[in-house]
Amino acid sequence: MNIYLRKRRWKLGLSIIAVLIIGCSLWYTNMLVRRFAENERTNVTIWANAIQNNARLVSYADEFFENIKIEEEKRAELLAETYKRIANDNGSKDLTFYVDIIRKNTTIPVILTTADDRIINYVNVEEFKDSIPKVLRGNLKDQFTEYKPIIVNYSPTDQHKLYYKESLIFTELRNVLDDLIESFFSEVVTNSVSVPVIITDQSQQQVYAFGNLDSLKMQDGEFVTRKIQNMRFDNKPIEIQLPDDRLAYIFYTDSLLLTQIQFFPYVQFAVIGIFFFIAYLMFSTARKSEQNQVWVGMSKETAHQLGTPLSSMLAWVELLKMKDIDQEAVKEIEKDLKRLEVITERFSKIGSPAVLDDLNIVEVLYESLDYIKRRTSKKIIYNINLNRDDNILVPLNINLFSWVIENICKNAIDAMNGEGSISVEIRNREGFVNIDITDSGKGIAKANFKTVFNPGYTSKKRGWGLGLSLAKRIINEYHNGKIFVKSSTLNQGTTFRIVLKKSL
Repeated sequence: MNIYLRKRRWKLGLSIIAVLIIGCSLWYTNMLVRRFAENERTNVTIWANAIQNNARLVSYADEFFENIKIEEEKRAELLAETYKRIANDNGSKDLTFYVDIIRKNTTIPVILTTADDRIINYVNVEEFKDSIPKVLRGNLKDQFTEYKPIIVNYSPTDQHKLYYKESLIFTELRNVLDDLIESFFSEVVTNSVSVPVIITDQSQQQVYAFGNLDSLKMQDGEFVTRKIQNMRFDNKPIEIQLPDDRLAYIFYTDSLLLTQIQFFPYVQFAVIGIFFFIAYLMFSTARKSEQNQVWVGMSKETAHQLGTPLSSMLAWVELLKMKDIDQEAVKEIEKDLKRLEVITERFSKIGSPAVLDDLNIVEVLYESLDYIKRRTSKKIIYNINLNRDDNILVPLNINLFSWVIENICKNAIDAMNGEGSISVEIRNREGFVNIDITDSGKGIAKANFKTVFNPGYTSKKRGWGLGLSLAKRIINEYHNGKIFVKSSTLNQGTTFRIVLKKSL
């Protein structure tokens, strides 16, 4: 089996295995991500239910405190009525009941004043008992005017005011409620199972609290709006009932850890792919450098090995000329020796900078085909589309370039089994010239269009597979041109195209 066919099959097999490994890894990773996501969403659901329960507890506590407030207002009104009855009593009734009501008030702060706010009596005003003023004014009045004072009419001309405020117990309970609401928000944002969370008001514009988000970015209004929209798209916001019939909404999204896990396999394979790509480039460069050294070493050694016997043969030809030998045969031997000199020079130039001269590409092609024509079957027909006197100057190394033409034509002759046609079409373009060499041979499979230029590739049983590889090296590296298979049809023929820059 051809080495490049085996190589192609190995590449295909390894590619399939790599795809299977990547596919299995992605499938397994995605399965873990799905499980992790389901577990996270379960935790979020449990957390959301706990939030709802806490919200109901806060709402219930607020309702309970409101009832206490109403009860205290009723008690204050009862005290006012008690003072009024005591003031209006003329001694006909037993005042023990009313006195007990006043005496048993140990929670509601009460101040009794005249109509012009002069203090007559006070109860449960502990913070002012050592320095109670004579007139209700300033900070003390501000505290006791939260609720409208109760007017106590002792007589049509004697009017008193009963000021009161919420009890110390109610104040403490209200502080507890505020702390409860604050701790509720704190609990939401700190115990949100590591998911980013934002709590907003009913309009979904004002942010009450947030957690697992960058505090600096949360100061940017546009970022907050965009974040809330993204969270609303990911998950339906949770509605909670706050005290005073206020609504709040909790927005949340997947945690950063889950997002990182979702993209981790793709990042991992990208890094691995980049690593292998760089490694491939390095090994490919090293391999090409090694091949170049082999090419140069083999060519130089071949030229060296040919040089010694060639010099000896040239001396023998000079001796034969002086002998009584058929001079025509000697001339033919001399031609072949000159050809060997050309071949030796070709090998010696491999690996060395090529000297390019401005030459007529048409004339060079005619000379190359003439040489091949004299040494091949007369059943091969050669055609060139331009006349020999046409002139297109191209920088060429004639020995190396004619070697390319010979290799392409020899491969074409082998593909035609010594019978067919070889056509050379020269197209003069602006700045460059195209040379199409077409044969009527058995063709090349499309999959092998690039492989035919690899060293060692051959369809012949005894071929070395170096002709086209040398041709590509000469055109690409020494002439800065291109050579490729333009088209090919099995059992109909192949067209090689050479692209060269024209002389300036």
